[in-house]
Amino acid sequence: MSQPLDLAALQASPAPASFKDAWQARLERWYAHPGLYRWSLRNPLTRWLTRRRTRQLFDLMAGFVHSQVLLGCVRLDLFRALHQAPANLDELARRTGLAPAVLQRLLLSAVALGLLEHRSHARYGLGPLGVPLAQHEGIAQMIEHNHLLYQDMQDPLQFLNNAWTGGMAEYWPYAHDKTPVHLPASEVDKFTRYSQLMAASQGFVVQEILSSYFFDEHRCVLDVGAGKGRFVSELAAHAPHLQFKMFDLPPVLALAREGLQAKGLTDRVALHPGSFLDDPLPEGADLITLVRVAHDHPDAVVRQILQKAHAALPVGGVLLLAEPMAQPEEEAGQAGASVDAYFHFYLLAMGAGRLRTPQELQTMMQEAGFTHVEQVPNAMPIHARILVGRKSQCLP
Repeated sequence: MSQPLDLAALQASPAPASFKDAWQARLERWYAHPGLYRWSLRNPLTRWLTRRRTRQLFDLMAGFVHSQVLLGCVRLDLFRALHQAPANLDELARRTGLAPAVLQRLLLSAVALGLLEHRSHARYGLGPLGVPLAQHEGIAQMIEHNHLLYQDMQDPLQFLNNAWTGGMAEYWPYAHDKTPVHLPASEVDKFTRYSQLMAASQGFVVQEILSSYFFDEHRCVLDVGAGKGRFVSELAAHAPHLQFKMFDLPPVLALAREGLQAKGLTDRVALHPGSFLDDPLPEGADLITLVRVAHDHPDAVVRQILQKAHAALPVGGVLLLAEPMAQPEEEAGQAGASVDAYFHFYLLAMGAGRLRTPQELQTMMQEAGFTHVEQVPNAMPIHARILVGRKSQCLP
């Protein structure tokens, strides 16, 4: 390890330790009994549970193959091609240049995963999971980008002992190095690359925010870590009364300027280049937004950003923080656990950030001085959860 990692604040179980530990030890002995598996399959009341857990374990083992089937379909552009019209094996073989017998293995695997489906006349069409991949370019870009993560994790133990040294760390240099404000031209390509990916993949998060939070009370929004301005551009169309400030590194805002001009937003958006590690945040906004920023950075940096946001806001101003968050304790065992597993390793490969629970972030916001910190309900927490806090109107 080249730098220390932050430890998550684990919540204590509400059950007495002796009772819970004894019960879990007994369950473990039951599960390990050699006759339990045979008995559970014979019993119609338990057969479904044994089958489900067996399938879950197999899915864990086969997960890498599933991801590579998905990546293969993306690289062959099958989703967009079949969105235009279903096609048979020979047509797809001519289009992709793959031998039919080889391509058929990929297509049948994609059908099994719900990405494709069989159509009439021996054709293939989009399955229910393939339709979003044909419509949202950002998903395909993230799938292609994840190839870096898979390469880094070929040997998981070696990866755990040498994080921040692979392709993912190189892709996100700001997350683990102190990035200079002024860069040589040779380094600008890195910012162009990750800024484009951030903009393309941010759509779902943006829609969660716009559909869950009301902006009527605000007049000016400062977006910290604004990137190419995807969030600001969509919020500007959503709330025409708002003015905006964008804060990010100079090479990133240089990329944003052209897009803002094309959208006719230059009169509503002021650009403030700088680094939140070294510079204060600009004042004048009554709402500061942090969209997928905190989880990229260690605790000390997040606390610094939150303190600077508190200092930049007027009394009564609001901070809105939105990003993927760890599954809260009360939701343990739900489907979001697989999302947590993904982000724990993604952020480790990326730099020094980590996935935090809503409770952890709420505590950090309160420590920075924010009051009335609460979670805003939203429809798809898998994309992001939303926290808001206010700079108290009661002066000390």
